[in-house]
Amino acid sequence: MSPQNKPPVEQHSLLAPQPSAQERERARRLSAELERHNYLYHTLDAPEISDEQYDALFRELTELEERWPGLRSPHSPTLRVGGRLLDGLAKKAHRRRMYGLDNVFSDEDWRDFVERMQRAWDTELNGPLPLGFWCDPKLDGLALEIIYENGLLIEALTRGDGEIGEVVTEAVRTIRTVPLRLRGEGPFPARLEVRGEVVMFKKDFEALNAQQEALGRKTFANPRNAAAGTLRQLDISVTESRPLRFLAYSLGEADWAPAKPCLFQHELMARLTAYGFLTPPDGRLCAGADEVEAYAAWVREHRQDFPMEIDGAVAKEDNLEAQEALGFTARAPRFAVAFKFPAMQAETRLTGIDIQVGRTGVLTPVAVLEPVPVGGVMVSRATLHNEDEIRARDVRVGDTVIVQRAGDVIPEVVGPVLSRRPPDAVEFVFPHTCPACGEAVHREPGEAAWRCDNLSCPAVRLRAISHFVSKAGLDIQGVGQKWIAQLVTSGRVQSPADLFTLKAEELLDFERMGEVLARKFVDALDEARHTATLPRLISALGIRHVGEQTARLLAGHFRDLDDLGRADAETLQALPDVGPEVAASIRNFYESPANRAQLERFRELGLWPLSPLADANSAETAQTQAGPLQGKNILFTGTLSLQRGKAQHLAEAAGAIPAGSVNKKLDFLVVGDKPGSKLDKARALGIAVLDEAGFRELLAASGIPLDHATE
Repeated sequence: MSPQNKPPVEQHSLLAPQPSAQERERARRLSAELERHNYLYHTLDAPEISDEQYDALFRELTELEERWPGLRSPHSPTLRVGGRLLDGLAKKAHRRRMYGLDNVFSDEDWRDFVERMQRAWDTELNGPLPLGFWCDPKLDGLALEIIYENGLLIEALTRGDGEIGEVVTEAVRTIRTVPLRLRGEGPFPARLEVRGEVVMFKKDFEALNAQQEALGRKTFANPRNAAAGTLRQLDISVTESRPLRFLAYSLGEADWAPAKPCLFQHELMARLTAYGFLTPPDGRLCAGADEVEAYAAWVREHRQDFPMEIDGAVAKEDNLEAQEALGFTARAPRFAVAFKFPAMQAETRLTGIDIQVGRTGVLTPVAVLEPVPVGGVMVSRATLHNEDEIRARDVRVGDTVIVQRAGDVIPEVVGPVLSRRPPDAVEFVFPHTCPACGEAVHREPGEAAWRCDNLSCPAVRLRAISHFVSKAGLDIQGVGQKWIAQLVTSGRVQSPADLFTLKAEELLDFERMGEVLARKFVDALDEARHTATLPRLISALGIRHVGEQTARLLAGHFRDLDDLGRADAETLQALPDVGPEVAASIRNFYESPANRAQLERFRELGLWPLSPLADANSAETAQTQAGPLQGKNILFTGTLSLQRGKAQHLAEAAGAIPAGSVNKKLDFLVVGDKPGSKLDKARALGIAVLDEAGFRELLAASGIPLDHATE
């Protein structure tokens, strides 16, 4: 920008009035004092001053910052007050994937898990596996990652699908238990990705629902839904007004220098507490498997005494280096597991049985119940699974039935209370025609499900298209199920491909669809058409038995949908976690003329993503010589010209395995600007260190086109 074009404030900033040294010092002291009292009140529940005194200090700081905007620091307590309206929630990739936990349901399951840990442990390389475990209650909330650089909060992401989350920084700033800057004198880590759970305490949830009811607004089903809905509000003042709490329990990426790194989970929990975070209550270090079992039993016994909803207990290997060495499966860590508690149950009356038709044509019986609270959730509908289950459990309309709910699992009917069966209870006869289209349904030998094979069935079509745009599919924001229902019912949309032919002007005929919303709707579809990834599209197709994880696996081995379609059952079953049933489902999908026609329409519309693995791992090139990155463990540190997630994706495309830390198993460390302590540790261990140019050379040698690395 030329000097004559600079804003006047930049030209004359040195001549403008400046705050005095006393005002600067007063603002600094007020900010520190307010954060101290905020920590005492919200985190320690030990206030030292009255609300009126706190408000007076807050007003004084606000007035100072309004008079001198330059005094407002990035961690000012005034930033906790929500007043902004966001246009939408941006998405961003996690540097390290956020995994879920595998579950165990008994002490025997737990012992099996410990044995699997020991089998996965390389004793020759690492010595004996340390069997100390950090245990704490499993919180029933919304997983969140909060990122700090040099002690200051810079960003917050929801878990999302584990790889990409939604940016909720402004909302998280309003949560009083989240430190805007880490407590203590430092030095603080250069980067610390703190992971944990956003929850709403049970007493706060009850008060919120009472307030919602008094205002004539919709109440929340349970504390978790209330917390998730609140955190994703675009009106930040709504988030600020609700009592959310964040409890920290693990880390994503951590660049500890210049701070002293933590070596154990129990040490990390103490450090997080010192930094000002709430952590799950009643955490405990257990010396072995027996103590873990006793701890899980204690938490189960005292479940109702916890201030927040919990649905289990978590056990983690205490040694952090051992955690890194054990690593992850495709779905979960090998070093941690959740003890899931028995389902919560209640009794109520079964008033009817509805039949739902799913996207694959399966007819599912759903119990219609007199509403009853089960574990904090009001339940009015529950699954009955299939015809055989109804018969085996002898469930009849009019029965008093036992309903149970376990965690996030859909409520189910366990069975009837026979002593309370009325004489007019009616035995249910499963329909042999589809309730949505009237066509005959069939049940294959050996299967429990009745199925509608009518590709034109409106229920099948509706659910298939709804799945296509859902989070498990292309995850198209703003294209919700209600709009899909209207479009399908009107006949305008009969397949997912039809969505991408919609025009904004034709949407104006639908109720509550204005010009701005219609344009956003069409723009969202157009963006998805151009940015959809191959794993997302495979998952969106709704192939039976092919979910998000299997879709990622397939996209890692095939160039595009054509390449996948050419793979026979034997080729598919050679892939990890793909058995005969999954392979048969994929082949059946491609053998359908209607499905092939749909894929051709996607190609014509430009919805045809390619996998970066195309030339490295596709079925056509499986026999080619492996490149220099094939099977190698690789880690990135420092600032690269490539986005970190993009670099990792390219490394995976070349057959590399992304690592989470520097250890003896690491083959390559790729360094950018300001690499930090990882570089020193890698050199000490004799690990090969690459700059970005060297990494690109290995990509080229692996057959990954360099234009992929420069996008």
